[in-house]
Amino acid sequence: MVDAPLGLRSGATPLAVRMRPTSLDDVAGQRHLLGPGSPLVSLATDTSGERGSVSVILWGPPGTGKTTLAQAIAHSSGRNFVELSAVNAGVKDVRQVMVDAMSKRDLYGISTVLFLDEIHRFTKAQQDALLPGVENGWVILVAATTENPSFSVISPLLSRSLLLTLEPLSDDDLGILIDRAVSDDRGLAGSVTVDDEARSTLIRLASGDARRALTALEAAALSAASTADIEDDEPPVVTAQIVASAVDRALLRYDRNGDEHYDVISAFIKSVRGSDVDAAIHYLARMIEAGEDPRFIARRIIVSAAEDIGMADPQALVIAVAAADAVQFIGMPEGRIPLAEAVTYLATAPKSNRSYLAIDQAIADVRAGDFGRVPAPMRDAHYPGAKRLGHGKGYRYAHDSDLGVVAQQYLPDALKGTEYYRPTEHGYERDVAARLAKLRRITRGE
Repeated sequence: MVDAPLGLRSGATPLAVRMRPTSLDDVAGQRHLLGPGSPLVSLATDTSGERGSVSVILWGPPGTGKTTLAQAIAHSSGRNFVELSAVNAGVKDVRQVMVDAMSKRDLYGISTVLFLDEIHRFTKAQQDALLPGVENGWVILVAATTENPSFSVISPLLSRSLLLTLEPLSDDDLGILIDRAVSDDRGLAGSVTVDDEARSTLIRLASGDARRALTALEAAALSAASTADIEDDEPPVVTAQIVASAVDRALLRYDRNGDEHYDVISAFIKSVRGSDVDAAIHYLARMIEAGEDPRFIARRIIVSAAEDIGMADPQALVIAVAAADAVQFIGMPEGRIPLAEAVTYLATAPKSNRSYLAIDQAIADVRAGDFGRVPAPMRDAHYPGAKRLGHGKGYRYAHDSDLGVVAQQYLPDALKGTEYYRPTEHGYERDVAARLAKLRRITRGE
């Protein structure tokens, strides 16, 4: 056993905080917000305070760099930086910041950046207290939120600020952060090494969250250092098993770009199609725990609802889309709940792929040249000269019939009598089949 390095000992500042960049150049990810002349770059490079004074609202998932960007802006520009959290700050705190900001501006010519974390937790009255300072330029507000500002931030504040959306960090971005934290003097300073499998595991477990990646790295490094052989002169090695043990998370063999990704999503879809709800939930859990993009999962659920359930239960598609919207709105980990609800509904719903087969057969006919001309009664008769060409002639208006359906040929002559949609006897489609049979008899004049 060896003593843990100083940076890993109990009571030390967390690694994620120590590694927080002090300039925008060191920020990993968010390149779409950090191009030349962008609002954030202007804020950071305007040391005179004469430009770049627009307030911004940073919206994104946890660990994407909202606090990091705010602090980098303040440090780079030389402005006074004040940080408040909506969890414990009130109107009195906000007003005091405004008073202090005006004093620094009038006495020393120093502008103030007010970073307000979790602004969505502020009430309307508390957000109203920010308006005078933002509107009059007493402070430059940089507010952070993980919730959709359209619902959580008052309109007057939104209209006075730029809304910037942060994205989850890519695997490459997370890799850069991990490598930097291992070698940098502010971080682990080379006290451990991380093998390739452990690095990949950390990236996967982080799922786009920089703070989660560095927290897991710190825990794994401490575990590796505390169990290392004192006789060994080489730095302890962080392995994938050490990472799994440190974060109390079983390792899943799952590469988002590899075979396991496709195997699991295939098994997931086949379980839903096969009406095995338990298997479907199992594979959903594997994807969630492996850090799969929840938007990808939601998209596959929507496709399954349309392809495998279809008209047997049209409500399945509505629920699938609602689950996708819910995940986008509330994020993870809570998003697992609407995903599970949608999967449960789809797996237990009656199944039909007949709409899917119908459109594919119709597309195949069109591609093969089996389409013919649109019948004259079906053609557009509104443009000048159309009626002289016989367009619309003989068209029967369905609403003029007591049944709301009339005998009429809608398909081209080449496809007359073709039936693309053949409903099953499953669920709601059973009713559709009976109604469709009557409709076809009437339209065909049988």
